[in-house]
Amino acid sequence: MKRTALLNRHLSELVASLGHLDAIIVADAGLPVPQGVRVIDLAVSEGVPGFQDLLKALRAELVIESAIWAEETSDEMSALMQEEIDQWSLETEQNVTTSRVSHAELKRKSGQVRAIIRTGEFTPYANILLTSGVPF
Repeated sequence: MKRTALLNRHLSELVASLGHLDAIIVADAGLPVPQGVRVIDLAVSEGVPGFQDLLKALRAELVIESAIWAEETSDEMSALMQEEIDQWSLETEQNVTTSRVSHAELKRKSGQVRAIIRTGEFTPYANILLTSGVPF
């Protein structure tokens, strides 16, 4: 059995398979998944697992270079996302760039990601696209 934070076999396989500049989305319970895009559905019930819980678990094993979320995201959720990304940068000692696009643009980009990880988050626009980096 694994000893690291990420116990889900599907998430572990996904993280291990990512190369530089591959992208994934951590999504709320309502983000549509485009045809042909892999979905790892972790949603159990409202709030389980939470969006922030999943970001913290991924932070233990995933190197990211950039993050994108929607302009429509609430100030509270945007602050949470920025806090998580800042923590990611601090822990890896690598700068993670952030940007915001329209929700429509984020949905368009979702057709080009390696996977969408669906959480039980019910907060509107709680979706973040993470681009994989390298640990050097």
